[in-house]
Amino acid sequence: MARSAWTDLLDPDEATLREALPEDVRPDALQHLLRPAQEDGSRVRPSIRSHGAYVIGTLLSAVAVPDEDVVYYQEVDFVLTRKRIVTVRKTPGARDPYPAARVADVCDMHKHELPPGQIAFHLVDDVAERYLDLLDDVDEEIDELEEHIDHWPAEKSRRRLSELRHDLLHIRKTLGPTRDAVREIVDGRVEVEGGLPFSRDAFPREIERLFATTYDKLLRATESIEFARDLLAAARDYQQARISIDQNEVVKKLTVIASLILVPTFIVGLYGQNFIRSMPELKWTYGYWWSWGLIIITTVLQLIYYRRKRWI
Repeated sequence: MARSAWTDLLDPDEATLREALPEDVRPDALQHLLRPAQEDGSRVRPSIRSHGAYVIGTLLSAVAVPDEDVVYYQEVDFVLTRKRIVTVRKTPGARDPYPAARVADVCDMHKHELPPGQIAFHLVDDVAERYLDLLDDVDEEIDELEEHIDHWPAEKSRRRLSELRHDLLHIRKTLGPTRDAVREIVDGRVEVEGGLPFSRDAFPREIERLFATTYDKLLRATESIEFARDLLAAARDYQQARISIDQNEVVKKLTVIASLILVPTFIVGLYGQNFIRSMPELKWTYGYWWSWGLIIITTVLQLIYYRRKRWI
C-alpha cells in the first residue's frame, strides 16, 4: 500500500526496503527492519526512538486464538521522517501479519492527506485498541476456566492456569515498553540530533495530545492485566483448595477402610493364639460362628458410625 505520505510494506526484501527508506538509515536499523518476526514475539522490545533525522518505532500487537488457547504476536515497525512514514509489517511464522486496514480506513476518511506523525498516532492507537480487545478475550478465557474448574480434571485445570499465567506475563512484558514509548512522545522526549525542530515537525503539540489518549488506553490495559492476574490467582487458590479437599476425602475413605479391616484383624488374631486351656471358645461347638458374628456386628456398627459422621 503506497500513499504520498505513507508507504506500507509487507515482508519486504532488502532492495524494496532501501528504496522506500531514507538514504541515511543506519545499518543496524536496516537489519532490524529486515529481521524475521517470531510468533512468540521473542527478541523484540517495543520502542519509539530517534535515529538522527528520523524516528524508528517497533510495535507488537498480541492476538488471542481462543480455539487453540494460544496468544501470538504481530510485529509492525515504522520509520518516520518530516514528510513520510514507512511501515514494515512482518508475517509471524504461519500466522497472519498485522492488518493495517483500520489505519488505512482512518486515512481514507480524511479528505486532506494526514501528516506522517498523525498516521503514526493512528498506528500506535490501533495497537493500543487491540491490547484492550485482547484482554477482553483473556477475561473470557479466565471466566471459562472459573466456570469449568470444578468439572475439568485437575491436570487440565493446572495446565490451563499455567498457560494463562504465561500469556499474561508475556503480554505485560510487551505492553509495558509500549506504554513507556508512548509516554516519551507525550512528554516531548522523542527528540532528534541537531535540536528540536524535526521533533516538533514529527509530533506537534496537537499530535502529542492525541498520543495522550493512546497512553490512557495503555494504562487501562495495564490495569486490566493486573485485574486479570488477580482473577487468575484467585482461580489458582480455589483449585489448590479443591485439591486439598479432595485429598482429605480420600484420606477419610482410606481411614474408614483401614478401620473396618482393623477390628476383624484383631478378632482373628485374638483367636489365632494357641492357648487351648485358657481360651474356652476353641472347644466350643459354635466358636467359629461366634467369631464370624462378632466380626460382622463390629463391622456393621462401624459402618453406621462412619455413615452418621458422613465419612462415607
